Amino acid sequence: MFYQPILLPLLAQVALTLLVWAYMYYRRLTEIGQQQIDPQQLDTREHAQALLRTSAAPSDNLKNLFEMPVLFYLAVLLSMQLLIRDELLVMLSWAYVLLRAVHSLIHCTYNRVLHRFTVYFCSCLVLLLIWARLTQFIFS
Repeated sequence: MFYQPILLPLLAQVALTLLVWAYMYYRRLTEIGQQQIDPQQLDTREHAQALLRTSAAPSDNLKNLFEMPVLFYLAVLLSMQLLIRDELLVMLSWAYVLLRAVHSLIHCTYNRVLHRFTVYFCSCLVLLLIWARLTQFIFS
């Protein structure tokens, strides 16, 4: 039987990714309609970036959610595979997801780079702690 508490932050991270994905398409479709852009004009990433300005931040954020979070997913799956039961790992996982949610909120709304970077950096530190904790279990 797997350790269910560690699975919940993973599911929350997936939900965040899907929420940003839906928000991005809402913003894109709204912008396409308002600007009366022919969808064929968006045939390449470069063309889309040139034409879709207001939906760029959610699109960039969605890409971000497939970068560092991959290491989070791997850490959670590894902890489940190794049957690690650790409350600290669960708390760190929730902290990571919360920071990523705040990062997404900043990125998709007012997009202040210093605020966004600070939260991103903190989330990376938490991810580092997650991997340090996993390493303790692996080598102990």
